[in-house]
Amino acid sequence: MLGVVITLAVIAAVAWCIFKNYYPPTVLLIAGLLFLAVAACFGVDPVPAKASTHFLGFDFAQAFTDRMKTRLPGLGLNIMWIAGFSYYMDKIGASKALVKLCVKPLSAIRSPYLLLAVTYIVGQFMALFINSAVGLGLLLMASIFPLLVALGVSKTSAAAVIGSTCCLDLGPSSSNAMRAADLLNTDVVTYFVQNQIPVALCVIAVVAIGHFFIQRWFDKKDGIETSGAGTQEDVAKAFEGAGPVWYSILPMLPLVLLIIFSPMVYQPVKLSLQTAIIISILVSFVVDLITTRGVKDSIGRTKAVYEGMGKVFTSTVALICCAELFAFGMTKVGGITTMINAAASMESAGVWVMLFIMIAIMVLATLVTGSGNAAFFAFSPLLPQAASSVGMSAAVLAVPVQLSAGIARTMCPIAGVTIAVSSIAGITPFQLVRRTIPVMVLALITNIAASAAFL
Repeated sequence: MLGVVITLAVIAAVAWCIFKNYYPPTVLLIAGLLFLAVAACFGVDPVPAKASTHFLGFDFAQAFTDRMKTRLPGLGLNIMWIAGFSYYMDKIGASKALVKLCVKPLSAIRSPYLLLAVTYIVGQFMALFINSAVGLGLLLMASIFPLLVALGVSKTSAAAVIGSTCCLDLGPSSSNAMRAADLLNTDVVTYFVQNQIPVALCVIAVVAIGHFFIQRWFDKKDGIETSGAGTQEDVAKAFEGAGPVWYSILPMLPLVLLIIFSPMVYQPVKLSLQTAIIISILVSFVVDLITTRGVKDSIGRTKAVYEGMGKVFTSTVALICCAELFAFGMTKVGGITTMINAAASMESAGVWVMLFIMIAIMVLATLVTGSGNAAFFAFSPLLPQAASSVGMSAAVLAVPVQLSAGIARTMCPIAGVTIAVSSIAGITPFQLVRRTIPVMVLALITNIAASAAFL
């Protein structure tokens, strides 16, 4: 019980620091080291004997080194390559070309709230190819947002929908999906098709319908008129820099390659995510070179790949590694283990209690860190143990918990996508999450129900 008290106290301190705008990776690193120090006082070693430096003070640092060595070569590098590819797609105008192609049908919709519902579905589809929540949010704010306002949608409603377009981390290029697939000992394409899609389709439908009614209710409550303040000039300006229409295919290349060369389609050829992205970058470079016929400029634009990799290391990979140490230290103190064991002792009710405990941990961790990736990477190692302790399928636990991380991020006022979208829309992050929280609560409920029904 003492472990639970210490765990809750440290989590509260971490939440306070992050809400006060302390740098999250370092806050989580310090909290993780504090957990390890408390565990050492209880006689629990920070690292296994075979990895020990034989000096307790150095073992705390060794625990963090072990997390880095485990994460960076695999999933950490995957995330960096995904980010590099996304930055390159933006640099050559391929991302805007995809958005421009996808939003063309939206102008034919006359109902502002039906337009919002369809916008969410289109945005969630694009999230398969542009899987950075902040990157997608910024892109949609620069392109779809003026279009929505021009067509009569209120700015607050439009921002709420755009801020939630990446609420589900889906697809083979999602780092959370890759991690979940590892936990289930399957490839990420199989995980996407067999586990994610049935649940995600239900959640997407509920979120789209939820935005239709909830944003309309908020607009009426706040007395907001859908006047259509934007202009066609705003819409045209939003797509400045978009590449030719055939560029819209380029952001889809990694997903297409991974699906084709997967155990579900063509098994003889084995293709990793990193290799698929490198191939896609090379193909995109050749297409850009042929289209623009500027050798020096085309080569110069590839610099965006490495800039993107570096930026995501400082913003996401470092946060994930520090969050993993935080979770590792928390497990050493024993608070989380105590809650898991309590759920496992509840016989038939233990399955549902375990599911709610793990989702609650994931939601809380995401709200504290502002990152669905950091939260899921930190606590996902607990999922196999939690599932086996109550005799449930790991997929039944892994899928809803993995999806709940992205849903919770959409409710967080300190999440990067929330801050970015709200600042461009001219509202506060709390005004934005006031609109997204009711919809995301419906998404969480649907996520749990659909997982129980289909998995």
